[in-house]
Amino acid sequence: MSTFVWIVVPYACLAVFVLGHVWRWRHDQFGWTTHTSQLLESRILRLGSPLFHLGAFGVIAGHAMGLLVPASLTAKIGISEHFYHATAVWGGTVTGVMLVAGLALLIARRFVNGRVRRVTTTMDKVLYVALAAMVVLGMTATVGTNLLGEGYDYRETIAVWFRGVFWFSPEPHLMTGAPLVYQLHAIGGFLFLALWPFTRLVHVWSAPLAYLWRPYVVYRGRRGKPATPAPTPATVRERTLHDTRH
Repeated sequence: MSTFVWIVVPYACLAVFVLGHVWRWRHDQFGWTTHTSQLLESRILRLGSPLFHLGAFGVIAGHAMGLLVPASLTAKIGISEHFYHATAVWGGTVTGVMLVAGLALLIARRFVNGRVRRVTTTMDKVLYVALAAMVVLGMTATVGTNLLGEGYDYRETIAVWFRGVFWFSPEPHLMTGAPLVYQLHAIGGFLFLALWPFTRLVHVWSAPLAYLWRPYVVYRGRRGKPATPAPTPATVRERTLHDTRH
């Protein structure tokens, strides 16, 4: 059972993640957008969207540091375990609260505003449920286990297993002794990757980064005397009547 959960499922989810994006790009390029509803409602979106995105960027950066950077490397550059865990817990708590607040506003907006609710698709609802589940599990692990509880050193187990998946040498026994909330969060993360290609999240790969180095658009003013505007139909009619009478 552990082999299926911690080896088969992750690789199956990664395969769906890659092939799903290829399929989506080949068959649904017109749907490769954020499906923004800003024109329908902007007041709540103006607050909820920045909170959600800033919180998400912080959470992703924290996960990358915790899962991809070995403890031996941080120790080698002089970062103590106490300092690392204190920074990770408090940083994860702050960014997690931002993510929770932003996600709560975005979900509430979908139900409070009738026009936004009518354009919400079934896949949008599935996405919000999946995001909410991942956030709840992550905050439970960060706040409940590490901040208020006894703590758990995931860098010696979960992080090693996670890196092993991408090095094609996963060690499922490292996950069997992890706390249940960490197990659910880990497997939920891979399931979330499998869902990703079929949601509006594909817009992440189309961020307009080219604008950073795109040449400036030059606007030139028209020199000389401005052109005489064309007469209106009423003016033409009056001139015609005037010429006819005389």
